[in-house]
Amino acid sequence: MLELNTLQDWLAHCERLHPKGVDGITLGLERPRTVAQRMGLKLDCPVITVAGTNGKGSTCAMLEAILGQAGYRTGVYTSPHLVHFEERLRLGGEIVSAEFLLPSFARVESARTVDGGAEVALSYFEFTTLAILDCMARAQAEGRLDVAILEVGLGGRLDAVNIVDADCAIITSIDLDHMELLGPDRESIGREKAGIMRTGRPVVVSDPMPPDSVIEHARTMGAELWRFGRDFNYSGDKQQWSWAGRDRRYSGLAYPALRGANQLINAAGVLAALTALRDRLPVTAQAVRNGLAMAALPGRFQIVPGQPTLVLDVAHNPHAVAALTANLDAMGFYPRTRAVFGAMADKDLPPMLARIMPLVDHWYFTDLPTPRAATAAQLQASWQAVKAGRPISSGAAAQADATLHAAPLEALIAAMAAADPADRIVVFGSFYTVGGVLKEGVPRLQAKHLNAAS
Repeated sequence: MLELNTLQDWLAHCERLHPKGVDGITLGLERPRTVAQRMGLKLDCPVITVAGTNGKGSTCAMLEAILGQAGYRTGVYTSPHLVHFEERLRLGGEIVSAEFLLPSFARVESARTVDGGAEVALSYFEFTTLAILDCMARAQAEGRLDVAILEVGLGGRLDAVNIVDADCAIITSIDLDHMELLGPDRESIGREKAGIMRTGRPVVVSDPMPPDSVIEHARTMGAELWRFGRDFNYSGDKQQWSWAGRDRRYSGLAYPALRGANQLINAAGVLAALTALRDRLPVTAQAVRNGLAMAALPGRFQIVPGQPTLVLDVAHNPHAVAALTANLDAMGFYPRTRAVFGAMADKDLPPMLARIMPLVDHWYFTDLPTPRAATAAQLQASWQAVKAGRPISSGAAAQADATLHAAPLEALIAAMAAADPADRIVVFGSFYTVGGVLKEGVPRLQAKHLNAAS
């Protein structure tokens, strides 16, 4: 008889169920759908599903903030988490407690191993997704959920989240990532992302240059396509921006609280989705303004005040690192930029390093606590290969050096010890990298001269 009394007990159980453990990835809907049917799992409220390579978390956060300001009780499922598993589910804008999750884990296990039925082998992601969907169903039954926002974990067509038929789908930017599972190019990856579409229901494509496979699948499915640049668009200057879509316009908007130029594209997709759903989820212009101003999401170009300046970003593929580099460049001059970098071994490391390398004066390569990660030594070797392949005669990249560290927090402490007050430290490359420096709370950096004076 299983004795599983804590959330950590249940998570360890989920890891043991699957031979690939917590990081194992097995795509397919048959297993989670079978268990969901045994559970009678159903969400009767409006559901918005968000897929894409980058921008999913930001899109979910802005949807949550606007709908919350409009008076709706929201439920948001995102993955992975930064520090604590409970971060994956927010109800009414608040992270749920471990205790609230426990009954749903037990319900999944009971349905998975039901007497008289074949035992279903669920992956870690499938098991935890079903538990969180059950939490949402319980919250709805208790009158605490009006709308569910679900972030797709990987791909779309075969991701466990896709057992739920969304009332509106959003597809954010599509780029090369998880190619071993989703396909070798943007067309293949786009085809997988497009699997979250449903016939006759709106799908918002906020990627300005989507793969043809996405548009073609919308036509084949008979989905109601909202395409960036055709069905909605935005414009702006340094002070404000405006959005225009089908029969609706928002003018004089303040820029989203989430930083980075790429956030306007995400925000434009959010407003398109809310416009598409306005008969079921009407929102006021004031709710839009307040929500965009209040949306928050740790680890997405998060600038932590202090001396030196600290920037946290989960960018973990070439497209996201390109956006991070542009955002760092727009911050202005810093005498030195120090980078704490840890990443998965299956990522396309050379273009990630090459893009940001001109801005970095010192690298702090770090191991990460997962077998999927590249070691600090492997990251350093990739960086050295990129440097050797593109000689640089001057600037930060030419003079940059590197050190190796066993953990992200150790790397950050080393960077802090070497930094001057006017420097900048950027932590990026993986959720594990950012989560590693956040595990004891948000670091508040204080320059050496201030420590000495206190």
